[in-house]
Amino acid sequence: MNPRLRADLALALIAFIWGATFILTKNALVHASVLLFLTLRFTLAAGALAGVFAWQREGTGGRRAILGGIAAGVCLFLGYVLQTIGLKYTTATKTGFITGLYVVVVPLLGSLVYRNVPKLLEIAGVGIAGLGMALLTLPAEGWALESGDLLVAASTIPYAAHLLLVVRIARWCSPVALALYQTITGAVLGAAVFWWAEKSFVQWNAELLIALAVTGLLATAFSFTLLSWAQRSTTATRSAVILTLEPLFAWLTSLVVAGEQLGGRAALGAVLILGSILVVELKPTASTEHPSG
Repeated sequence: MNPRLRADLALALIAFIWGATFILTKNALVHASVLLFLTLRFTLAAGALAGVFAWQREGTGGRRAILGGIAAGVCLFLGYVLQTIGLKYTTATKTGFITGLYVVVVPLLGSLVYRNVPKLLEIAGVGIAGLGMALLTLPAEGWALESGDLLVAASTIPYAAHLLLVVRIARWCSPVALALYQTITGAVLGAAVFWWAEKSFVQWNAELLIALAVTGLLATAFSFTLLSWAQRSTTATRSAVILTLEPLFAWLTSLVVAGEQLGGRAALGAVLILGSILVVELKPTASTEHPSG
């Protein structure tokens, strides 16, 4: 099989796993506080990856790989904190579509980092995304955004920074090592804050254990290793386009599991968000490649 096709299929699988975990995580947060849940999730993922890392006997990749993995892990943890807290106060379907906006943020953040002027289609994509988010999240009367929607929207910034870092680091760091450094960072940060930053609680039951197993092993350890591997055979732009399937999978699984539905106005907003992502990521390639893609 063609390496790029394998990478495309891997990315589609990642999008499905990530999209399916929104409703699973939302239900699990009834039984555990947010930061404790994330700490357990990252710890489980780090433990599994440490076992694989030791079994494969890979090199560490050196100081640059370790520092890069830690930086990516900080961004990833911050993104998960904002997104997961927001998920408590909004629907899994909305969370999936709003999270997808990080793809629009990537080229804009890349322009700031690399001091390039954003392309016209990137600016247009942001405008379309803003309109789509307004239709998806604002009530029919008034302008009050739900706190959960705002927190999820804020998570797109660290998520975009994370993708930019992973695209760079994946070129010279093994997939398992890169995923391991990120998850260890997340576990350490979670352990440092969960006991004082919020009122911690946990109610052990089958629903919570299943959610931890799926999010820790599949959505974190497996998916981030697979993401690092796929980046070696494709481009950041192609990856981002395929990962736009994530909010669609989030909506489908939320519909099947919890019966979450979008009204006509919200559905139009969701379509505009997906359109904004495609406008940004399917823009014509200039002679000089954008640093973010």
